[in-house]
Amino acid sequence: MRLLSIVLSVAVAVALAGCGKSTKGCTPTTPAEDDAKMLTYISANGITATRHSSGLYYQIIDPGTGATPSLSSKVTVKYTGKLTDNSVFDSSTGVEFYLSDLIVGWQIGIPLVKKGGKVKLVIPPYLGYGCEARGPLPNNAVLFFDIELVDVK
Repeated sequence: MRLLSIVLSVAVAVALAGCGKSTKGCTPTTPAEDDAKMLTYISANGITATRHSSGLYYQIIDPGTGATPSLSSKVTVKYTGKLTDNSVFDSSTGVEFYLSDLIVGWQIGIPLVKKGGKVKLVIPPYLGYGCEARGPLPNNAVLFFDIELVDVK
């Protein structure tokens, strides 16, 4: 019985020692670091961007003329997603999403245009996936998107 008590105590101590530590080994970047990366990308790629109060940068290519989406809207978009080295990590020629299901950067950026509009978004990690690496996306990735808002429902 005493051996079981010692083993349980050690197991609990080991489990508690790991609490509060990130298992991913990622430290979130600061907004200043993110901003510097985004401005470098914007400058290198000739983008005339506006800074949103959230920290996102955007350039409206075509404002569109149809409906403006809200978080509860179902949107159909064509898009290309790139990293700051200009490598494409995702694209679609027409896919439908509920805006509320998307990353915060898209929730902020897509409503900047109306149906038929086109926008460029440069999204800091804290409005994207942050410390969560996903497939080809490294943690703390600044994301760049060319988006066309095809439809709003």
